[in-house]
Amino acid sequence: MKKTLIVMAICLFAFGGNAMAQKNLKLGHINSQELMQIMPGRDSVQTVLQGEVTELETTLKQMQAEAEKRYNDYVANQAGWTELIRQTKQREIQDMSARIQEFQENAQKQLQEREAELTKPIIDRAKKAIEDVAREGNYTYIFDGAGLLYSQDSEDIMPLVKKKLGI
Repeated sequence: MKKTLIVMAICLFAFGGNAMAQKNLKLGHINSQELMQIMPGRDSVQTVLQGEVTELETTLKQMQAEAEKRYNDYVANQAGWTELIRQTKQREIQDMSARIQEFQENAQKQLQEREAELTKPIIDRAKKAIEDVAREGNYTYIFDGAGLLYSQDSEDIMPLVKKKLGI
């Protein structure tokens, strides 16, 4: 977001002489985070993701329980085992630990990808509504108001976008 603001500021300064001289410069702002909180379909995305999280957590707990069982067995019985059996059991425990760590990393990555997949249509609808409102209202620029500290002669287009989305 900072990069976007910097690029927009550079563009405003670079092309600002001509743009500011125009009388029809129209600025608007919207808080995109607030919009995303009220977008239709957001709750169903959260429900789907929570179901997937629960499923992954169940599998992880099972893997951890199995690893703990193997470790406890190793600690309790290592004295009676030969060196070869001890080494084999140690490798099994280490392999199980590595699989658990790999599972956690892959699960996190999968959840992030799934969230992006599920939220993309919602984000696309919000962007389209903002673009439509900007075109219909002849706005020159629409700024994200989440980080907006000051605005003069800038209209909050949130009510127009909500109307466009039927919210």
